[in-house]
Amino acid sequence: MDTGITTFTRVRHQPDPIIVSNGDHRASIAAERTGRSAEEIERLPFDLSALEAEGLFVNVDARGFGILDRRLDWQSLGVDLPKDTDVAFKPPRCGLLPNRYRRPLVTPVSQAHAALRKYSYHFRLVETLFESPAYRWIPWQAFTEFETAFNKASDNLRRAKQKVLDHYDAVRGEVIATFRRVASDSTSRLEATGARAPADFEDRLIGSVLDAFPAEDELREKLTLRFQVGVILLGSEMLREQRLAAEERRRIEQVESEVRIKRMRTDAEERSVQQRMWTENESHRLRLAAEEDDRRREAEVKERIRRMKLDAAREKLQETLSPLQEGAAQLRSQIYESAVAMQEALQKHDFLPGATAKKARNLTRWFRLMNFQSDSELEKLLNDLERLAAKPSGKRKRRASNAAVKEVLDDIIRFCYRDAHELAQPNRLAALEL
Repeated sequence: MDTGITTFTRVRHQPDPIIVSNGDHRASIAAERTGRSAEEIERLPFDLSALEAEGLFVNVDARGFGILDRRLDWQSLGVDLPKDTDVAFKPPRCGLLPNRYRRPLVTPVSQAHAALRKYSYHFRLVETLFESPAYRWIPWQAFTEFETAFNKASDNLRRAKQKVLDHYDAVRGEVIATFRRVASDSTSRLEATGARAPADFEDRLIGSVLDAFPAEDELREKLTLRFQVGVILLGSEMLREQRLAAEERRRIEQVESEVRIKRMRTDAEERSVQQRMWTENESHRLRLAAEEDDRRREAEVKERIRRMKLDAAREKLQETLSPLQEGAAQLRSQIYESAVAMQEALQKHDFLPGATAKKARNLTRWFRLMNFQSDSELEKLLNDLERLAAKPSGKRKRRASNAAVKEVLDDIIRFCYRDAHELAQPNRLAALEL
């Protein structure tokens, strides 16, 4: 116990601890591992329940006060250290604020720590267990006095910060003026020792001071003084908390799993219903479309049959009323047969034989004689054929190419195909009715 502190009523003497079965279990394990009997293992009582029940652990935490100091290098003080030496010269520190402003800022920290030392105990065993001397034990009946003293120190810190903030520009100007004098004196000392100071030595020193000088927000926000309260967390309590946390985690995972399974089941049912509805709609749509196609095809077939009957009847009537048209159809049919024969000869020999060319010329002359209805279009095609199949004069070869002759023959065949085909089927209307 620290000397010079207020003495409080000691905690009443605790009865001798009773060794429970758990202690015997640990003793048996120690005996087994050390090769001794369980009776030789000493039971060492260790009870922190009094500290837990009669008080609490408190730590005073002061932060940000390092911004009030700055470490100077020796050159800033005009000292040129010797080189190649094993002697360590630690640079000094200086306060960045004048003492009349700096001391009121750092004094509340000392007051808070003094209040903690006055109203608390420190136990080496607890420091060993906590691995830190920061926390000290305060009895419950002394905590109010400590809190009052700490609040007074906090109020002093708040007033000191407000005073610096109210005179911030004047304080900053005073510090800059002081360091300018230090820079001037340092330059003189360096020159006196034979060393030469850089031309911008003073500006660099003032710049470094301004960089380190705390801003208003830093003084307002970073300078903090608080006390932290702690309680003993026993290993058994930690294990119990871990078990409770594990059980809660398992319960949450189980609930989430049930919710996820229920959601998946609901989604599956919704998808099944949607799929069934889509299938029914699609089946209905396809059925309607098929019925519509059947009706449309039936109507088209009926319309086509009706038109074919009308065309056949009209053609039959024309054939009956106009025998001249039948003669024209017969003329085209004969022209068709001759053109097909010439085309086959052309394909067989890969050129137009002389006999075939003569047949083409005779066919054209015969058509002129038989063309009693002035079929000008067919006459033009036959004239082209006659020109291509003309007999060469002298030793000149026929200039018409096989491709040109084939093209004219194809045109004649396409033009006469319908009449030739109709003559091959004289009773189409009767066949259609069957």
